[in-house]
Amino acid sequence: MTDENKVVDQKPKTKKSLKGVAKAKLKTMKRSSTKHPVREKSRIVKYGAIGFTRNIWLSTAATAVMTLTLFILFLTVVASIILSNTADAMREKIDITVYFKPGTSETTLKTLEEKMAADSNVKSVETATSQEEYDKFISEHQDNKELLEVVKEDDMREIMISQMQSTMRIKAHNVDDLSSIKNLVENEKIFQDNLDSKKAPTYNVNQIEIATITTWAKIARTSGIILGIVFLVISVLIIFSTIRLSIFSRREEIYMMKLVGASKGFTRGPFIVEAEICGVIAAILAATISYFFFNLLAPRLSNYGINTDSIANVLASNKLILIYIAFIIAGVAIGSVSARLAVKKYLNKA
Repeated sequence: MTDENKVVDQKPKTKKSLKGVAKAKLKTMKRSSTKHPVREKSRIVKYGAIGFTRNIWLSTAATAVMTLTLFILFLTVVASIILSNTADAMREKIDITVYFKPGTSETTLKTLEEKMAADSNVKSVETATSQEEYDKFISEHQDNKELLEVVKEDDMREIMISQMQSTMRIKAHNVDDLSSIKNLVENEKIFQDNLDSKKAPTYNVNQIEIATITTWAKIARTSGIILGIVFLVISVLIIFSTIRLSIFSRREEIYMMKLVGASKGFTRGPFIVEAEICGVIAAILAATISYFFFNLLAPRLSNYGINTDSIANVLASNKLILIYIAFIIAGVAIGSVSARLAVKKYLNKA
């Protein structure tokens, strides 16, 4: 036999021998995995990481969309919290002022105060005579010396006190429902006899602003949830496609693994790990972007009276690590569920 014929005869033997070696390796891996579960898990992680780098462009796209999804979900939660806190803070500052005739006696004011304090919706109530209102005016304008010189003159002082209404300032538990307080002021005879006809009670001060902020909080929550769901679906679809392509590109390898009796967990494990790696990377990126974005935006929001303290305190404390953990759990969950759906549908066809 010539050398040329020997070379021709060796080619099929070489191909068969390579398949034999591959099968032998897989059999060895199968036997060792049953004895060493830790080794099996490490191999699953290793092959998952290889799969992630093998489909790097799809993996990058999946990671980017998942990062955006987690970032939008963070913004939704934060917007809802800070707008709700702002509305609550404004409610806390609200007080209702009822104006009585100038010169209403301290005894009468005390009786009015007791009647108002008996209302279940009243948190606190304070009254002030005309003299006390004048003293308060003086203390609030201490920096304006020219004004003080005028208003402290005896004649002007007497005129101002005679014109200044006595007041009752009320803080309510529920500022959205002032019906009981209004009913008391409008129907109780002692109130009607002493009310100042020139100045109405301030029931509706800041109510429009509070209603606006509350509406924005609802809009932020609703739109954020909708956007979050949209990008969540996109993330799932991209990861689903990534895993499907990965399964198709490795179908011969999967077939050989099935031939030598590889377990279902060992076969599908790398694909799930690949998606979970996307989730972890996306979570870390989203958490970091969210942190810096909030710190950049918070001072500007505070200038407009938006209360960001609750979120700022969390991000500035050791609870920040819990935020990262929450992001990672969410990212891994999205990746894992997407991968399991793809594996369940396509792995048996490979």
